[in-house]
Amino acid sequence: MVEKAAWPAKEGQAVETFWDWITVFAFAGLVTLLLQRSAEEEPRDHLWQYAPPAVGCALVNYIGNEGYHAPAVVLFVAVVVYIFKVLKVPMPFLK
Repeated sequence: MVEKAAWPAKEGQAVETFWDWITVFAFAGLVTLLLQRSAEEEPRDHLWQYAPPAVGCALVNYIGNEGYHAPAVVLFVAVVVYIFKVLKVPMPFLK
């Protein structure tokens, strides 16, 4: 008997909710920032500084998918604020 592979996702586990998409995009941006900054001769931040927003994205996704939308929004805003303040991402609309 051959078992089905876990990928692609099982029924009901596909990336399909708002929270899935918003956290995937935020995490992708975070990874892009990490890769871009790690290529600098003198990196301006440490690897551990990327852990809180990465874990935050996972929590936002879980909380949002469980139906707790208000706490998910608050936590997502906190993740975005962390990225801009702690990782010192320049805000392009404030130039």
